[in-house]
Amino acid sequence: MNLQMTQEQLLFQNEIREFTCKSIAPTADERDQKDVYPKEIIKEMAKLGYTALTVPKKYNGLNRTKMDACILMEEVAYGCAATAISLITIFQAETMLVLYGNEKVKSHYLPLFREGLIASYSLTESKKGSDIRSVDTKAVKKGESWIINGKKTFITSGSAAEFFILLAETDKGVSIFAVDRNLPGITIDIGENSQTFGLRNGPHVDACFNNVIIPDYCLLGEEGKGVKQAVVTLNSSRTAAAAISVGIAKAAYEKSLQWVASRKAFDQNVIDFQGIQWMFADMLMNISAARLLTYQAANLHDIGKASISESSQAKLFAGQMATKVCSDAIQVCGAYGTTINAPFGRYLRDAKSYEIAGGSNEILRNTIAKEIKKSF
Repeated sequence: MNLQMTQEQLLFQNEIREFTCKSIAPTADERDQKDVYPKEIIKEMAKLGYTALTVPKKYNGLNRTKMDACILMEEVAYGCAATAISLITIFQAETMLVLYGNEKVKSHYLPLFREGLIASYSLTESKKGSDIRSVDTKAVKKGESWIINGKKTFITSGSAAEFFILLAETDKGVSIFAVDRNLPGITIDIGENSQTFGLRNGPHVDACFNNVIIPDYCLLGEEGKGVKQAVVTLNSSRTAAAAISVGIAKAAYEKSLQWVASRKAFDQNVIDFQGIQWMFADMLMNISAARLLTYQAANLHDIGKASISESSQAKLFAGQMATKVCSDAIQVCGAYGTTINAPFGRYLRDAKSYEIAGGSNEILRNTIAKEIKKSF
């Protein structure tokens, strides 16, 4: 298994890094404070093809690898994790369409991502949480259409979404549908629990579906197989989520290293204290380990051997690692690390949020354990 970047990937990494430093990082704190979706940035990234990175060329995408997607996520998250998760929900929708959409739905929606279509993955319900095996939202077949009724909650990117991938119960079980945001009967509600303390890319909204009519071709995959399809898609996105955690940790590591290298205490630079050096050694070691787990999972996707266990291990380890690194970054910076003007509070809030969002640590441990049991 070769996890080294190719020359093309190194050039791509530098390209993304330059874009992030110029167009994303300078306004990251402002977006975090205001809790707004980075719509203009996403539209700009769409023009460059970044939002359609893994979409086949047939549908105006770049047809790049999962490894490339991880490179993109890490570099964007280095500048702003909230912008990176805005990409995650787009990539989730694209993955679902590519894997399970019929040709009509693919040819209609996939080219729109290159034009800046903003999508959201609409799974969660207030009474169900992470359990997607049964949902209260219903879809009833009527002629050549489906009629959807129900309510989804805590939708990431929902405040700006123009398109939803939605789970609903049908006569044959949980199924998945492609749903336009502007259809009659859809209302968006920003409730009192919509704002999070981390990964703030706009309020996480509730979406109500009241007799929403969609054409039959918007059923994705096979009716009643939605849980399996959602798991496959989440498995793919968890690898990208791990890359985001790596990016957050890398930012905290580098920014704190810059600070301690320029600070003096007891007549020497703070970085010259052995205890401080050990903390940075541990930070770097764990960031590198998380990146290798992430690239391994991405590589398995790229060679057609996508592993639920490896993707879950990557997200679990990277999420916990990022929270620890961000906490240590605050510690080594002393009082400055705790100030509002420093970026470390944002890093820590974003890192901790990703121990829950996109699959909590507990869910991931359950998933890994199930894969272990299969080997008996």
